[in-house]
Amino acid sequence: MTDPAFRFELLGHDGAARLGRVHTAHGVVDTPTFMPVGTAATVKAMKPEDVAATGAQIVLGNTYHLMLRPGAERVGRLGGLHRFMNWPGPILTDSGGFQVMSLSKLRRMDKDGVTFRSHLDGSEHRLTPERSTEIQHLLDATITMAFDECTPFPSEPEVAASSMRLSMAWAKRSRDAFVARQGYGQFGIVQGSVYPDLRAESAAALAAIGFEGYAIGGLAVGEGQERMFAALDVTTQVLPEDRPRYLMGVGKPSDLVGSVRRGVDMFDCVLPTRSGRTGQAFTRRGTVNMRNARHQDDGRPLDEACRCPACRQYSRAYLHHLMRSEEVLGLMLLTTHNLTYYQDLMAGLRGAIAAGTLDAFTAAFEAEQAQGDIPAL
Repeated sequence: MTDPAFRFELLGHDGAARLGRVHTAHGVVDTPTFMPVGTAATVKAMKPEDVAATGAQIVLGNTYHLMLRPGAERVGRLGGLHRFMNWPGPILTDSGGFQVMSLSKLRRMDKDGVTFRSHLDGSEHRLTPERSTEIQHLLDATITMAFDECTPFPSEPEVAASSMRLSMAWAKRSRDAFVARQGYGQFGIVQGSVYPDLRAESAAALAAIGFEGYAIGGLAVGEGQERMFAALDVTTQVLPEDRPRYLMGVGKPSDLVGSVRRGVDMFDCVLPTRSGRTGQAFTRRGTVNMRNARHQDDGRPLDEACRCPACRQYSRAYLHHLMRSEEVLGLMLLTTHNLTYYQDLMAGLRGAIAAGTLDAFTAAFEAEQAQGDIPAL
């Protein structure tokens, strides 16, 4: 069932880190890559062409939110998500499985699927592996995610095992429901919480089903970076070498660097966009709170090494003013800056892997982050 036109091209290694390309019906994605989150068919506070200008090659949409509003059938009638949101490049859609966990007070789960009450109007909806896969087909997702239950943390081993095995049964049903098309793919999702034996069992089960790629779910849910990295050390070693690996919902810059070093190829997270809307900027010297009064008379750029419009054309004083005045332009500029920083970080990682200098790159990254922001004027 695997479509040969959707493929992962492995170009090189530096230790466990991988340099590659994902070939799809909607274009090529260079890996390691970071996917901006466009939950409701938009990356908040940004136009699609501005998202592309940051260096992003692929974005993420969400099955749960789009099925509620504007509706998957409507998006399908209007030509699919690429046309609807004016993003011609690849789109990956989250299956809605994370909402099974995060909206636990609004759902009833059984072995067949999940019954939701909409967080918008209380209306009842049913989501099964088959329906999730159908919705993603209607959306014209380049990469469809298998429907799963994101196991909450902490979970006792027996609870994590039961949750993971339910997700594996749903993965098989998702795969059976997937409509193979030239250049399109579907990823299975590894679960198992922080337990190495469960992670290995889950990875083996998914590999036996056979997917175009494999995601690592159920992390970045409160277990901390050390436990997350330990789970990655186990999981990436047992996933197929010739398929992309996607760590869901991660994360901070240090999470990305450490995960790339452990063999992860793809990432998504709301952090850079959400933080931009609240005044937090990610820079080469760590995070900067642009609402802080220390910036109000500072005519210097936010990050003098950054190529984004916020840093090339505006001062810290102006960005501070925008955020304190709650002007929409401030959200737009800081969101653009954060996504540019994330894309530049991924480009730097790709370059370091290609050159075999990842250790030096990591050391320089950590040293610069540890310096903290430039001294106040």
